[in-house]
Amino acid sequence: IMLLTDPEVESSLLISSDEGATYQKYRLNFYIHSLLFHPKQEDWILAYSQDQKLFSSVEFGRRWLLLHEGVTPNRFYWRVGRICTQDLKCIFSVLFLSDAQYITCKMQNCSEATRSKPFPGYIDHNSLIVQGDYVFVQLTSGGRPHYYVSYRRSPFAQMKLPKYSLPKDMHVISTDENQVFAAVQEWNQNDTYNLYISDTRGVYFTLALENVKSSQGLEGNVMIDLYEVAGIKGMFLANKKIDNQVKTFITYNKGRDWSLLQAPHTDLRGNPIHCLLPYCSLHLHLKVSDNPYTSGNIASRDTAPSIIVASGMKPFKIALFDVQTWTNSGVCGGCWIFEEEHSVLYLDQGGVLVAMKHTSLPIRHLWLSFDEGRSWSKYSFTSLPLFVDGVLGEPGEETLIMTVFGHFSHRSEWQLVKVDYKSIFDRRCEEEDYRPWQLHSQGEACIMGAKRIYRKRKSEKKCMQGKYAGAMTSEPCVCTEADFDCDYGYERHSNGQCLPAFWYNPSSLSKDCSLGQSYLNSTGYRKVVSNNCTDGVRERYTAKPQQCPGKPPQGLRILTADGRLTAQQGLNVTFLVQLEEGDLQRSLIQVDFGDGIAVSYANLSSTEDGIKHIYQNVGIFRVTVLVENSLGSDSAVLYLHVTWPLLRSITFTFSVEGMNTITVQVSAGNTILQDTKTIAVYEKFQSLRLSFSPNLDDYNPDIPEWRRDISRVVKRALVEATGISSKHVLVAVLPGLPTSAELFILPYQDATGEKKRTAANLEQISETLIQKLNQNLVHFELKPGVRILVHAAHLTAAPLVDLTPSHSGSAMLMLLSVVFVGLAVFVIYKFKSFATENLLTLPSPSLPCDEREGNNFRLFLSPSCST
Repeated sequence: IMLLTDPEVESSLLISSDEGATYQKYRLNFYIHSLLFHPKQEDWILAYSQDQKLFSSVEFGRRWLLLHEGVTPNRFYWRVGRICTQDLKCIFSVLFLSDAQYITCKMQNCSEATRSKPFPGYIDHNSLIVQGDYVFVQLTSGGRPHYYVSYRRSPFAQMKLPKYSLPKDMHVISTDENQVFAAVQEWNQNDTYNLYISDTRGVYFTLALENVKSSQGLEGNVMIDLYEVAGIKGMFLANKKIDNQVKTFITYNKGRDWSLLQAPHTDLRGNPIHCLLPYCSLHLHLKVSDNPYTSGNIASRDTAPSIIVASGMKPFKIALFDVQTWTNSGVCGGCWIFEEEHSVLYLDQGGVLVAMKHTSLPIRHLWLSFDEGRSWSKYSFTSLPLFVDGVLGEPGEETLIMTVFGHFSHRSEWQLVKVDYKSIFDRRCEEEDYRPWQLHSQGEACIMGAKRIYRKRKSEKKCMQGKYAGAMTSEPCVCTEADFDCDYGYERHSNGQCLPAFWYNPSSLSKDCSLGQSYLNSTGYRKVVSNNCTDGVRERYTAKPQQCPGKPPQGLRILTADGRLTAQQGLNVTFLVQLEEGDLQRSLIQVDFGDGIAVSYANLSSTEDGIKHIYQNVGIFRVTVLVENSLGSDSAVLYLHVTWPLLRSITFTFSVEGMNTITVQVSAGNTILQDTKTIAVYEKFQSLRLSFSPNLDDYNPDIPEWRRDISRVVKRALVEATGISSKHVLVAVLPGLPTSAELFILPYQDATGEKKRTAANLEQISETLIQKLNQNLVHFELKPGVRILVHAAHLTAAPLVDLTPSHSGSAMLMLLSVVFVGLAVFVIYKFKSFATENLLTLPSPSLPCDEREGNNFRLFLSPSCST
């Protein structure tokens, strides 16, 4: 037994080794703020002091060792799983957060030399979370939080949510059974969260349920309306917000399928309740009590898997709500038990339920049920009415002893009433007192890939159960489609199929794969974690090993290790080369540093630690990288400033039609940005403004990546609806709301390769597109259940392209997309016999400048004016 003295008097521990008969005092040279006991070694303790120091003890507090100073409150953990040797040289470790760094060290030696930092660099304050086999950290970059996970202390990997979830907040709900259940508040949510479930490593997440209600606790903490039912693997309850209403949903397979709760068919008086799904359903309160002496709104136990007791509302069509207590058990299958809220205590493995009314008035009675809530008997537990403050059962649900504590009046001292129910039973239960009970979901006996049959006491038998026996049998089921969830990047559609989301490219799975190796090629499905089904469709839905395809290099990038575009003369600069697709192991890499020095590498893995170079002179250096293999090549450019930015102008004339790649670099003071974009230059073209169904605005985060992906989806929908070649269509979604896009119709090219430059050809394509658009034949599915129509919009006050006869002559289209602050800009101007002046507006840290002379495009780069 350990007692802590009052810190205002002294800092000491009182320790007893004889069950409290005697105590020995141990003085401390620090003041304890909190203690953390080791989950397996009862004498091992971590102590956190009031001055943010972390101490450890392996002698139950008799001696202490200082581990570290400046530790973040409540961000220290035991690393469980190591074993001590026979000479007691234990290698257990401690994990903690200090100075925004995740640190681990041995518990008996936490010197600077033995400390390690598993996550490279700094993390957000207070973001270190350790649950089971998982370690989570958060790092905010560019105004967005990024989440990383380490499974079983492996290297950290970034957690992959759907591309446009763009989370504002994340809470880890559960890490049971080698899987992460997380609640994520996305960019367009305020009082709701989406539930996501991961693979075993906790890296790839798929959506389980949208718009789960949340609220704030008394201390400002976020409360998610989600409840994990004890004793039944994979069973959760959640309150989902739908059109300003909150409805309770249940899942039996860990979020793969959700359904509404059927309300009881009769009320407490036996009157019928007309409540038909899906128009009417049972709503439950899912708040778990923070007070260990009260049961909260919902309760279940591992030792009583068939019983859930909860407070709920019984909906009527006249919008009248009665708060009642409801039980879902094998006996009544969902029935009301009280008209007012009660605290319910489980005794004898749920064989005895004790209910006590929630009230501010004194009471003297409680209710007992021996048949899982079907019938209740009233008992008196005190001779005088008692203001009840809490109810506590002795450890273990097989106990039949409970303690009620409260006070007789507001001025009296606490009273403790011990209630022992053993005398009610005259014998222990025998085998013939039990019956089999099988868990099922809407008539389906296979849940999480197995049929589980439990042993339950017969309702007419009044005997004491004792120790929990668990399930009688567990038989695996044959795998069906219901045992598989959609894999990362896939979404389940109304026909039950898992299809790629609009933002996901399934071929990206093989991007880190080299020729001769193999990778797991997803079928679009993955088995629900902890599902025990066998055979059946398992082979069809399981990811298949596949030989890595040979691919030409694509998506090449070069950047500096610190992300900056400036460097100091005479110091090392580390360049990083990244490639989205291509055979990494069989690609030749050539890097030209722009100062007369170039290097070559046999494969990309040789550059994993970066390419280091020292510049001896100052200036702006053009760093180029070329990656090539037998199937193709790709190149990238970076401009590095080895001195302060220079004032200079760049003039360039586009002389031929086609696609042109340009790199633009912006400097303003010490800030330098760079981006590479493709410009389409054509002599003749037409354009049309597009609009969309209003519901698209609900999913528009107004960021460049989303606009690019939607542009690609709209282009594909136009091509499918009209049969026009994709080479003749460019679609660019514009910034802002409501969502709109510009459709550019490029010169028609026939099979012989000859271009028909007449306006009639472009007009014919334009009429075909407008006809399909007006017939509502151009549409796409943004996500399951969200269908978007594409329309031809009305003429705008300032159209991007003026096709009126007054502007005769050839036209030049230049699409320039600059993403420095997330805005896409389209520049269209015409060549005439006289010089024209046009204003080009580009986003920048300061006021933009632009000069156009004839068909020359000039960019000025200076500290005061950046473009």
